[in-house]
Amino acid sequence: MRISFVLLALCLFGCGTSTEPKRARNVILVLADAGGVATVQAASIQAHGAPLKLFLQSTPHVALMDTTTASKWVSDSAAGMTAIVTGQKTHNGVISQGPDTVRGEKDGTPLKTILEYAEELGLSTGVVSTQNIADATPAACYAHANNRSKFGEIFLEIFSPRFGDGVDIVFGVGRQRIFDAVRELGQDLEAIAKEKGRPIFASLSEVPADAQRAIAVQDDPIDFVEATRVALRALSRNPKGYFLMVECDAHTTNLEAGLDRLIRCDNLMREVSGLVNMDETLLLFTADHSFDLRIRGGGPDEPLLAGWEKWKKENEGKRVETIRIPAVRVDNGHTAEEVPLTAFGPGAELVKGYLPNTRVFDIMMEAYGWKP
Repeated sequence: MRISFVLLALCLFGCGTSTEPKRARNVILVLADAGGVATVQAASIQAHGAPLKLFLQSTPHVALMDTTTASKWVSDSAAGMTAIVTGQKTHNGVISQGPDTVRGEKDGTPLKTILEYAEELGLSTGVVSTQNIADATPAACYAHANNRSKFGEIFLEIFSPRFGDGVDIVFGVGRQRIFDAVRELGQDLEAIAKEKGRPIFASLSEVPADAQRAIAVQDDPIDFVEATRVALRALSRNPKGYFLMVECDAHTTNLEAGLDRLIRCDNLMREVSGLVNMDETLLLFTADHSFDLRIRGGGPDEPLLAGWEKWKKENEGKRVETIRIPAVRVDNGHTAEEVPLTAFGPGAELVKGYLPNTRVFDIMMEAYGWKP
């Protein structure tokens, strides 16, 4: 009887349980460039007339993330994104190279990115951006450069990856600028793409429906919502899983446009959560740095952007560094305060408290079950 009681107790308290955390097969990192706490608050009020109404604000897994660099309190997108995708801080202007880099003068230690780990292990990978696809945020995922402005050298790294067969999905803008930058290096980008069997489509609409690997770089603004849908269809064909980074520009130098982009980004996250299997997908939201937007007045009885149209008309054609309307002030500059980090899915429980931006890399690696 005593043995039976012990076995029963063991089964009640131990059978069917596991201390092993659930692993993610996929990771989707949504990056709002300049999407700091104040901008997220403003986007919720602008979209819903109240705070805390965004999808990204609906998770209990929230942290405040420091964005300082290896040498400055205020980060740019290059240093900010490098820390997020490599787990190591570097200097402003540097793309996924270590703090031994001298910007524009000397290469430093190349840092292995989360995308490169995914490539090495046979997962599919992608970057989608509303910005120049060779600029800081997307570039930090797949390239290494001592200066973020070296668009030609950066984009060419897509065709000579350090791990795997290179980033599979590349959707963004900056076509003419990238082609010109490669030409200045004395190389023909079309010829290189043809040799590598990776055509560079001029628009998202040209991407074949059954494509598993595709590069689409436009001159016109890209519909990043549709681009994400196309990317997910392609990447999800890999049974091993995928890593996808999606960037939207949340800079509020144009106040209304910046908030609208962040609202669309939030709506995209809600849509994505319904498109993918959230039991096996870690969905993260964060920003590379904050921005100097402040809500300084107003209330539920008036629109947040009351006075915006008048301000635009009065300042049309002028170069202005500060936007001032009754409820909101924006100074055109990055700031050093923390930014939000929110998470859904396996690994989301690791997001809590105050964190350095380098911790996001660790969270993604742990969610996959990988060790650096």
